[in-house]
Amino acid sequence: MKLYLVTGGAGFIGSHIAETLIARGDRARVLDNLSTGKRTNVPKGAELVEADITDLKSIRSAFDSVDGVFHCAALPRVQDSIERPLETHGANITGTLNVLLATRDAGVKRLVYSASSSAYGDTDQLPQPETLLPRPKSPYGLQKYVGEHYARLFAELYGLQTVSLRYFNVYGPRMADEGAYVTVIAVFLRQRKAGQMLSITGDGTQTRDFTHVRDVVDANLRAMESPKVGRGEVINIGAGMNNSVNEVAALIGGPTTNLPPRVEPHDTLADNQLAQRLLGWKPTVDFATAVAELKRLHGIG
Repeated sequence: MKLYLVTGGAGFIGSHIAETLIARGDRARVLDNLSTGKRTNVPKGAELVEADITDLKSIRSAFDSVDGVFHCAALPRVQDSIERPLETHGANITGTLNVLLATRDAGVKRLVYSASSSAYGDTDQLPQPETLLPRPKSPYGLQKYVGEHYARLFAELYGLQTVSLRYFNVYGPRMADEGAYVTVIAVFLRQRKAGQMLSITGDGTQTRDFTHVRDVVDANLRAMESPKVGRGEVINIGAGMNNSVNEVAALIGGPTTNLPPRVEPHDTLADNQLAQRLLGWKPTVDFATAVAELKRLHGIG
C-alpha cells in the first residue's frame, strides 16, 4: 500500500484520482483549499489537508512520507484568468512552483502534472501533436504551459521525476456545471434538466475532443508508474476523436437556440500516439454511452 498526495483532490479530476487510488487499495491524501473544490467530493477514506498551494510553508507537511504527487490544483477558468491574471498566476504558476519545491524537498520520487491543451491556442493543424508550437490565447493557457516547463526543469536540475499530461476537454461525473470554463456537455445537461432550450454558440459545427474522466484517471496512474517517463515529458491525453456541439445537443436532446459566435478555437483534436507509446494508454470510454450515463445521473430521460 502506497500513499499518494493529490493536490486539488476536492475538485473534478483530482477527486476521481483519489477515489480510484483508494478503490485499488492505496492511500490518498488530498491537499485543497476548497476555493473551487467541494468537501463532498473528497472520497471516503482519504485524508484532507486544507491549505493553499500559494503558501509554501503551509503545505510542506502534506508531502511527508508520500510516494508520489498528482498535481491537479489550479484555478481552471479561462475568463477568470483574463479578468484576474494576477490571482490566477499565483495559483497556477506560483502554486505549481511551490508544489514542485515541496515535492523535491520531501524526497518524493515522481510528480504527475495536470497540464492543459489550452496551451496550443488556435491552430489549423489537426490532430494536434505535442511537437506543435504552443500559442496560448489566455493567461490560463500560458500559466499551464509555464507549469510544464517548471516540471521539466525540476527533472533536469534536481532529478525529480516529472511528467505533464495535456488534457483535452475532460467530462464526466462531478464536472463543473457553472462558471466561466465549463464544458458544453455540462451546460446542456443543466439546461435540459431545467426545461430550457440548449444554447448553441454560433452554428454548432465547432468540434471538441471530449475525453472522459475515467480515461484521464487511467492516464494519471500509468504516468505515475511507467518506467518510460519521468524526465519532464509532455503528453497529450485526448480521445483522438472529436464531436461537434450540434452532435452533443442531439445526444442530450431537446429544443435548441443559437447564440452569437464567440472567439474560440473552432476545433480541437488530440494526437494521442505518444500516450500510447510511452504509457500504453488508450481511451476506452465511448462518448455516446458516457453521455447517456450522465443523462441518467442527472435524472434526464
